[in-house]
Amino acid sequence: MPWQGPKEESAEFRGLAAAVARAATDDRTVIITCVNQAWAAPGSLLDLFLESFRIGDGTARLLPHVLVVAMDPGAHSRCLAVHQHCYHYTIPGLNIDFAALKYFLSKDYLELVWSKLKLQRRILELGYGFLFTDVDIMWLRDPFKHVTAYADMTVSSDVYFGDPDNLDNFPNTGFFHVKPNARTIAMTKLWHGARGKYPGANEQPVFNMMKKRMVKKLGLRVQYLDPVYVGGFCRYGKDLGKIVTMHANCCVGIDNKIRDLKGVLDDWKNYTRLPHWEKHRAKWTVPGACIRAEKQA
Repeated sequence: MPWQGPKEESAEFRGLAAAVARAATDDRTVIITCVNQAWAAPGSLLDLFLESFRIGDGTARLLPHVLVVAMDPGAHSRCLAVHQHCYHYTIPGLNIDFAALKYFLSKDYLELVWSKLKLQRRILELGYGFLFTDVDIMWLRDPFKHVTAYADMTVSSDVYFGDPDNLDNFPNTGFFHVKPNARTIAMTKLWHGARGKYPGANEQPVFNMMKKRMVKKLGLRVQYLDPVYVGGFCRYGKDLGKIVTMHANCCVGIDNKIRDLKGVLDDWKNYTRLPHWEKHRAKWTVPGACIRAEKQA
């Protein structure tokens, strides 16, 4: 039986249960991403994100299970124009304009990323698993094939030492899968509760500092994804025959992200047009604004 958490609907999460239920798969899993108005604008990251699903190998069938969480009214309006499942996340009493671009580690940026963790915990409490994906990630193949039945949490990695069970791998919480159970709900509570101990830090380094403690205390089972398959600009696989997702991490500035992600999609389109006997010759077009040949795994 899946974990069945509390069903009361607070003002902060009004309408979330229904939105998740509409988007979820038969096994109660939902793909979630978050956007503000800047990321959802025409020609921006949301458009590239959705396009990747449409042109990826076996990913179009996953689009009906993507729930786009909009952090402001403008993002919600734009989402409704381009996608089936949209949820406007409002936080009572929080007076922050989420619509504008947020600079990395600014006060508003930190509020945005930590708010996502609260929403993720609520989804687990509703009895659903999720795969969270940043909107600057291109989905080229189905990543669920790389999620094991063993792990409570499966997370991408910026620094990977070759063993998915090695807790010394560096996590990237821009892409992770979590099952709904008592261990993972407790994990998200401890994780969010530690925010005050690490002022000025976003959720990713806090998780990295806490992961071994949570594994020991909760019996949490964590596995890491090989960047040969689930890659990013920090570290990515050079073989287009293996790559599953590509994340515009290690990349500052929305214009740089858009430029290089367009290049990723162009390279993918060129790869898919090749006859099968030529595909092994395909390569990424580098360098870009952020993507670099020396970052290949």
